[in-house]
Amino acid sequence: MRSARLPLLLWLVVATFTGCATPPPVELQPELVVFLVRHAEKAGRGRDPELSAAGKARAEALATILRSAGIEQIHSSNYRRTRATAAPFAKAADLEVQLYDPRNLPALVDGLRSTGGRHLVVGHSNTTPTAVELLGADPGSPITEQEYDRLYAVVIGPDGTVTSTLLHFGAASGG
Repeated sequence: MRSARLPLLLWLVVATFTGCATPPPVELQPELVVFLVRHAEKAGRGRDPELSAAGKARAEALATILRSAGIEQIHSSNYRRTRATAAPFAKAADLEVQLYDPRNLPALVDGLRSTGGRHLVVGHSNTTPTAVELLGADPGSPITEQEYDRLYAVVIGPDGTVTSTLLHFGAASGG
């Protein structure tokens, strides 16, 4: 909000001394809406497991709940479980999944902020709350290892005001 006021304040000073009657345009950032989820349930352990049957059902539930959200871009880390979580929605929305580096969340968030629009970000139990926080919202308590049903909706208005909502989707999971 402060950065939007500065050009107007400068215009008032200049207008006072020059007689200029037209205020400069106020440059506002585009509205940003980001939906963030942890990947769905995984099948087994290891570095890069597939989704379990419950995880596949949750990914379908995500696609259903977001079908009318107007999402324009999908972002996923490059793991089977995150790509598979994003896949049903990507297919339904006819969108390509863009990969991001989960070790460089500031770059992801900077890209989201500069682009504006509506995005889905699929991450992990440790990266999703961090991304929510980098967007300026409160992620709440840490995501437990058995928790897969959180859906964050973070909205950043053109004036920089951040609002967020924490929802739950699909079958209840331990959390």
